[in-house]
Amino acid sequence: MPFYKAITLNEHTTAYFWKITEDVTTLFRSVSLKDTSLFRYENMKSESHQKGFLAVRMLLQHLGYNDYNLVYDETGKPHLKYEAQSTKYENENPTPIAQHLSPNQKYISISHSHEFSCICISNELIGIDLEKLKDKTLKIAPRFMDIKHLNHLTIAEQIEKATVIWGVKESIFKIKNEKGISFPKHIFEDKFILSDGKCSAELHFNNSIEKFKIQYYTVEDYIFVCAFPKK
Repeated sequence: MPFYKAITLNEHTTAYFWKITEDVTTLFRSVSLKDTSLFRYENMKSESHQKGFLAVRMLLQHLGYNDYNLVYDETGKPHLKYEAQSTKYENENPTPIAQHLSPNQKYISISHSHEFSCICISNELIGIDLEKLKDKTLKIAPRFMDIKHLNHLTIAEQIEKATVIWGVKESIFKIKNEKGISFPKHIFEDKFILSDGKCSAELHFNNSIEKFKIQYYTVEDYIFVCAFPKK
């Protein structure tokens, strides 16, 4: 299946999703990989991880980028090397990609889970997470969150909210990417209700407090979360 959908989070930020229905061979033949990426791909033991990795490159190509535009710093954080040149139009956005992506610095965050890969591109610093709704997240919830957030909810709602909160913490961690950050000890989400689609959170680390605004969405049976540092 080709490009799945785009979600516009704000005027400067859009998330793009690829639903993986292709086999790994088809995906591999559809992308061009630089040597370092090929080495990473060949050392992945899971076919699911290989598909997610390749689907991210499919998204980049769909937007006029390619694997050579995607670079990683010493901490493993992804960056876009230079501006895309595509004049392709999005199904849900009439603005040409090259125009939508201004000459200013572009930030990228990446996530993939089971059948979906996602990239988010923004003028702002961002972190994203995409998670499939599953019972396991609720079972391990006491390890990473305050379970008071789950009071008075149905089991299905508890799974959804626990998945959102995991995504909040993972997204903030992707922004900071610092060794020693603990989900339960350092990242705290404010009270929120699922129907809001947004919340706020704080990172208490290295004797400082940083605040973040959060947006989250349901994509089929997945939860997509995006974190932005508050200015």
